Amino acid sequence: MRYYPVNIPSFQVKYLSALLAVLFALNLSSCKKEETVKPIHYTGNYNRDFNDLNESHLKSAQALGVELMADREAVEKKKNKLKEVKNGKNYEVEDLTFSIPFLVPQALDLLDAIGKNFSDSLKSLNAPHYKLIVTSITRTQDDIEKLKKKNFNSTENSAHQYATTFDISWKRYQKDSRRKTDLIPEQLKMVLASVLRDLKKGKKCYVKHEKNQGCFHITVRGN
Repeated sequence: MRYYPVNIPSFQVKYLSALLAVLFALNLSSCKKEETVKPIHYTGNYNRDFNDLNESHLKSAQALGVELMADREAVEKKKNKLKEVKNGKNYEVEDLTFSIPFLVPQALDLLDAIGKNFSDSLKSLNAPHYKLIVTSITRTQDDIEKLKKKNFNSTENSAHQYATTFDISWKRYQKDSRRKTDLIPEQLKMVLASVLRDLKKGKKCYVKHEKNQGCFHITVRGN
């Protein structure tokens, strides 16, 4: 089979060239728009904004949580009052050494809300999706004793014992996006702090900024 050259009028060549140039420019503009993250700010002060005393955490924990659990065996007897905290699309549970992944339903709802609001905030900023990392959840009295041997700053009178309290890292996050753009931990901390401040103002939780531990210590509040 023979192929014969096709003569395309010059005005059509110019038209096609111009069209391709426009399409290329639109595609390039779209890519740039996708990669551009809006400015991220936090106008408050972490230590001042998140300084709820342990007494406030404890009062809420004792009102909404379960009774103290001596050890893992005691946890089994409380399972009907607890819900397991599993990895989700908005947060990951770190391998836990001195705590167990169970919370009362109201506290788990709070954790889910924090994760969703964090994800929505990143989306509104045109930022890549990151997952939060939950570093500590519910501790038995046996966990408390073991933790004291490793961390002398830990307290026996901890709200973590009532299944109402969890810690979220503000140092580490897990990127869950194929986008090349990366956010630094400080930017993500500002987003997380904004989410927590809104929930705190809404009287949904008590929050303590744990500077040395690199986490936000969070306890659910009753209505």
